[in-house]
Amino acid sequence: MSDLNSISDEEVKHIAELAKLSLNEEETKKYSSELTNILNMIDSLNKVNTDDVKPTTNMSNELARLREDKAVINKGECEALLNNAPEIENGFIKVPSIINEEEK
Repeated sequence: MSDLNSISDEEVKHIAELAKLSLNEEETKKYSSELTNILNMIDSLNKVNTDDVKPTTNMSNELARLREDKAVINKGECEALLNNAPEIENGFIKVPSIINEEEK
């Protein structure tokens, strides 16, 4: 299979940086190869003639069992959850920021 959609090491490093991941050279090369293989498999699938194939909307003949969509609020469970949180602010669990202010 030819590498029609080759992913370079630089592209992998850029993606890793966006995802806030640090990769060593071995991992960069591994992911470059794996992502290239994935894109080439997708390219192969895109070449398959599916003109006469009906779209699959459900893998089972079973009907979906639906229930009424209503909110269930259990005050005791919320309080227990908040009691286990390391930090709370205004009734919510406070988590560290994942967005660097300089990147906005």
